[in-house]
Amino acid sequence: MVNFGKKLMADQVEEWKGYYINYKLMKKMLKQYVQQTQLGGKDREQVLKEFSRILDEQIERIVLFLLQQQGYLANRIEKLGEQRAALLEQHDISQVFQLCEAYREVGRDLIKLLRFVDMNATGIRKILKKFDKRFGYRFTDYYVTTRANHPYSQLQQVFKQVGIVAVVGALSRNLAYLQDHEGSVLSIYDHPSVTLKDPIIDQVNHAVQKLTHATSFLQFLGQHALIIQEDAQSGSEDLVDDQSYHFMSLLLNLVNTFLYMVNTYIIVPTADDYSISLGAAATVCGVIIGSMAVAQVFSSVYFSAWSNRSYFRPLVFSSIMLFSGNLLYALAYDLNSLTVLLIGRLLCGLGSARAVNRRYISDCVPHKIRLQASAGFVSASALGMACGPALAGFLQTKFKIYSLTFDQSTLPGWVMCIAWLVYLLWLWISFKEPGHFAKSLDAAQPAESGHQVNANLEEGLAQPLLTGTEGRQDQNAEDNDDNEEESESSHGPATSISSAYKLLTPSVKVQLLIYFMLKYAMEILLSESSVVTTYYFDWSTSAVSIFLAILGCTVLPVNAIVGSYITNLFEDRQILVASEIMVLLGIIMSFRYTPHYSVPQYVLSALITFVFAEVLEGVNLSLLSRVMSSRLARGTYNGGLLSTEAGTLARVVADATITAAGYLGPDLLLNITLLPPLVICVASIFATFCTYNTLY
Repeated sequence: MVNFGKKLMADQVEEWKGYYINYKLMKKMLKQYVQQTQLGGKDREQVLKEFSRILDEQIERIVLFLLQQQGYLANRIEKLGEQRAALLEQHDISQVFQLCEAYREVGRDLIKLLRFVDMNATGIRKILKKFDKRFGYRFTDYYVTTRANHPYSQLQQVFKQVGIVAVVGALSRNLAYLQDHEGSVLSIYDHPSVTLKDPIIDQVNHAVQKLTHATSFLQFLGQHALIIQEDAQSGSEDLVDDQSYHFMSLLLNLVNTFLYMVNTYIIVPTADDYSISLGAAATVCGVIIGSMAVAQVFSSVYFSAWSNRSYFRPLVFSSIMLFSGNLLYALAYDLNSLTVLLIGRLLCGLGSARAVNRRYISDCVPHKIRLQASAGFVSASALGMACGPALAGFLQTKFKIYSLTFDQSTLPGWVMCIAWLVYLLWLWISFKEPGHFAKSLDAAQPAESGHQVNANLEEGLAQPLLTGTEGRQDQNAEDNDDNEEESESSHGPATSISSAYKLLTPSVKVQLLIYFMLKYAMEILLSESSVVTTYYFDWSTSAVSIFLAILGCTVLPVNAIVGSYITNLFEDRQILVASEIMVLLGIIMSFRYTPHYSVPQYVLSALITFVFAEVLEGVNLSLLSRVMSSRLARGTYNGGLLSTEAGTLARVVADATITAAGYLGPDLLLNITLLPPLVICVASIFATFCTYNTLY
């Protein structure tokens, strides 16, 4: 990984060199201040004021140059507009093309300016982080609080580029106005459905989105998969071409994702009845549901490593394990064995190949459609989550074939058993192993063997950002450039869970805590729904199935609203805090305060908790991708694996809590199981406020 100081020098625009942040000087001053404070020459308050003044001067120089360049670009666009008005009266096609090229030249200069802002914003972030690291002082919190919220804030000019966006809009409108379409001149305002197909505008929009973290519904969905995409502007080659791309193999990965999510949730409405039929308490459903998550703790690691070498073999192994696990789950009733049932669910968890599915999209899908594939991954997960309980609602029958029993408890196992067998045959016939691509990656880019973050969206609900790899390294890297002669191993990926944990900053730990909390709350809500609704409302299995299916169906609409509107109006950290508070409200509303527990109270509180947990998961993973060290973006033990383990551990603990609380009686089950997520949610909100300004 190239350290930031070298990258800044290499990527500078020659004629703008005097206007970039003097990163080398800032590091030198920082080292001098450290020495002076150690020798007692200066106290921390004096250092704080002096360093703030130096950084203010650096930012002021950047901002004044930025405003100057914005005015220069605006002036060029205004002059070109006068030429455009004259040309359209003459209808001279050749001159129209020349004018279009002149607008594109403005676009190229605009891209240079956007990269200038991006590079300086990264330098500011890194210097702030470096100060905190060296002094053990929350300088970032102080600096952002005093500068970003000031009415004359110059920091806002770097991080909130309203003027540049206005220039982008003017450039796009004029190019669209000139573009010929079936012999007529179009306007982007008269024809909002017409997309301007111009590579310069695409590059400009990409640069703006990278700066502002702007998003759309498709991006918001794709970000849930936490599949790291190559930065389109990085100049790196896309190692996947259209000829090597195999659509059927991608489809098989998406089907695997869908079936696994169906497999996870199809048993939830009937798990309590199944445990009772085997002589156990209804609350043992927590262990039945959670045993799959227990196995996932281990499968996440070996599938993450296995996907470095193959895609086909892990998918075959996954299908066999899931077929075997569902077969044992279905046979447990006739064998009258809770042990067989639990072994079956453990085997299903050991067959979780979601890390392989994400890795395939990251490494084997062309860049131009990777975003759509990522959105397809999340959509397949959401659809599977909704279809699982819904399918269970249709399996309300009972019959026997020879000595085998087929009823609402065993049919989910039989149905999934057949589904995985059909999938295995389809996989064997149709999947194409991209062996040549995997070899080229191993030979040419061994350091990027973990190119995608295998973050867990166990239920396919989580977000990310689809941050470019280069951008991640620039913005989120630990400050490893102090010593330019450090060994390469100090910049390499983590080689174990313990070494990965050592790279976690307080901000990352808080985001992992939030992820643990929301997974805990969602698992409690979903896993105990059958027991709670049966006890309080006497709901049938079909009613529980419909309720869970409705919850699952909220995923895509909520993502559409948040991705298309909310994230473009508010900062991620603002949405994070608001979502945490709403999840807390939903948990508080879920408690039974009186002897009579009503259906409206339960349904409303469940919807609030679930919906805002979806929103929270998205922005949480988005922020996690930004504050995490770039060393955790690569290798088997990456940041995504840590979030996978955090989320899976939350599910395991939640399901164990349900079973343990069941021994106190069904009357106390609801309130007892809601206490832990309540406490963790309060703790996560407090921790978020403590690290709020580090998320700027």
